[in-house]
Amino acid sequence: MRPPIVRTLAQALVLGAAAAVLPLASPAPAAADSVVIGGRPVRVADSPWTVALASRDRFGGTRSGQFCGGVVIARSTVLTAAHCMREEVLGVPLGRVRDLKVISGRDDLATNTGNEISVRRVRINPEYDAYTNAGDFAVLTLSEALPEAYTIRTAGAGDAAYEPGTGAAVYGWGDTTGGGDYARTLHAADVTVLADKVCEEAYPGSADGTYTSASMVCAGELKGGRDACQGDSGGPLVAQGRLIGLVSWGDGCGQAGSPGVYTRISDVVRVMSRYA
Repeated sequence: MRPPIVRTLAQALVLGAAAAVLPLASPAPAAADSVVIGGRPVRVADSPWTVALASRDRFGGTRSGQFCGGVVIARSTVLTAAHCMREEVLGVPLGRVRDLKVISGRDDLATNTGNEISVRRVRINPEYDAYTNAGDFAVLTLSEALPEAYTIRTAGAGDAAYEPGTGAAVYGWGDTTGGGDYARTLHAADVTVLADKVCEEAYPGSADGTYTSASMVCAGELKGGRDACQGDSGGPLVAQGRLIGLVSWGDGCGQAGSPGVYTRISDVVRVMSRYA
């Protein structure tokens, strides 16, 4: 999977190892390269809240400059991973990225369908810890509002969607094999919400990150095979029709014993309420 998964190519390059634990984002100045492992093609029309983050200036025109994913929670508000906004991913400080956009309604990144909307404001979680990966989220404010139908409900604390054993799906345009085979079209992989102890044992604490149940969600398959990967960072983890997580980090992609770690949405809601 990836360390704070910006699960991007950029980070994979920075760390010098595709299988390293790192955020699932993409390295600059190349385009983000990871896709959902063990997934299937899906239509954006069926999950319109799934959007791509793009910058042609930083990642080129291939795949519309996509480097991370995002999810629409309000008509002008998109959530993504905080690590997607870091210089390690973008190649330059965020303030020097002049064409940061959110792409909605586009299945195939090689086309010009859907809409490209400029990002008016970026707010990185002030409680984000790049060492442990806790609080890995950023809030993007769009310059234009999307239709209400593009938004997804968020799951608050105590929601049954977080229960271990719950079926979920992760969405993205990232690496589909773990070998740099980046998807042009949106993919989704069916995963299972796992008990916190599974990720606590897999990620007890190191330079790669520390699993903390208060701000993270553990999901995947114990035997491996289905997972998010490079390029999927910031994308949605959905269960029972509600947003429960954002692709954040992990060790490799789809490896047995190394499930994916997602930013817990109930914690995102808590933090946003404090800084509203």
